Amino acid sequence: MKLSSFGQKFSGDAGITVLMDDITNALSSGRDMIMMGGGNPANIPEIEAIMQQRLQKLANDPVAVRQLLGSYDPAQGNAALIDALAKLFSKKLGWPVTRHNIALTNGSQSAFFMLFNMLAGEFEDGSTKQIQLPMAPEYIGYADAGIGSSLFTAAHPHIEELEQRQFKYRVKFDDLHVGPNTGAICVSRPTNPTGNVITDDEVEQLDALAKTNKVPLIIDGAYGIPFPGLIYTPATPFWNDNTIVCLSLSKFGLPGARTGIVVANEETIQTIADINAIINLASGSFGAALTTDLIASGEIIDLSQKVVRPAYEAQLAFAQNTLHEVMDPAIPYAMHKPEGAMFLWLWFKDMPITSQELYERLKAQGVVVVSGHNFFVGITDDWQHQHECIRINYAAQTPERIAKGLRVIAQQVRKAYLG
Repeated sequence: MKLSSFGQKFSGDAGITVLMDDITNALSSGRDMIMMGGGNPANIPEIEAIMQQRLQKLANDPVAVRQLLGSYDPAQGNAALIDALAKLFSKKLGWPVTRHNIALTNGSQSAFFMLFNMLAGEFEDGSTKQIQLPMAPEYIGYADAGIGSSLFTAAHPHIEELEQRQFKYRVKFDDLHVGPNTGAICVSRPTNPTGNVITDDEVEQLDALAKTNKVPLIIDGAYGIPFPGLIYTPATPFWNDNTIVCLSLSKFGLPGARTGIVVANEETIQTIADINAIINLASGSFGAALTTDLIASGEIIDLSQKVVRPAYEAQLAFAQNTLHEVMDPAIPYAMHKPEGAMFLWLWFKDMPITSQELYERLKAQGVVVVSGHNFFVGITDDWQHQHECIRINYAAQTPERIAKGLRVIAQQVRKAYLG
């Protein structure tokens, strides 16, 4: 079969497809693999119990079943959920939004595909624009989301080295070039893979930069505020009519529901709805059926703050403590300050092997992580730092298996440095 340029691009090797293939192959290998590489959220019993009850209630209501399975939602998304979200954002966050400022998509990955390609790439006048990432590393799923090539450019971060073997990436505004070739600025908060949360001051500076250059600021809040609330440091929710905020129900505990939420000005929302109609006809109704009441009542925020976030924080504390216990203190390792999300981002300074080689060695030992070089989206030079980092998911395993996986990582890192 001869593929078009589109077919070749989206069937070739990409960071996100390699990651998903590795997960699939590991799970089907028959080996007892410790999966610390993917982005699957934790299984939180309290949330699962609530969803089981809601599923049972739905199944016993013929009208609800007919609406869920037998009707298309509008291209903009389920109207009841959109109205509930608009009221929640207005009441709890103070955002001046109505139903015309919100669209639903089949997961946030779908939303970013639409946003990136409607704001950047090739234009009718022959010009091209890129998505500017304020710093990398950034989410691996962005990298290959452009229909064309070279859709992203990124600035190198400033690395602030902290006490207790921690460091933090900060936006290096002097290295951030926004101008006529910029279609939008995009940043995740908190960031997958590092757990970084850009400060309120950094958000305000990015907003000012976006407005000055008349481009939107996209904030990926899939792990953030108001739900699932996986932010462990002070951070103020941010939105205005030049900002596009993207949220998700996945990390609340519903990755299979594939429900993404876009909050933006009316023109952007109408464009998303039009593209969604062409690509998907309509978004799925499952997430709306399960959560509309929780969102309308505000209970989703209470559950995020009192159940979801504490569960992740407990796993984080265990993973941090265990890592420091098992790592050889002679090894020059550091952890990005974990301010949010569900990952440990480890930096092995001047490691004699690359992070990809370390990844291969770990996989051979039954532990799957992700090599950090995959996340440096938009960085075009061969910056050594990007070959010295790995991402670890501490959420999708039991404490015993997390500890076992971290011991294997410590052993292989020690072997890489000391032989």
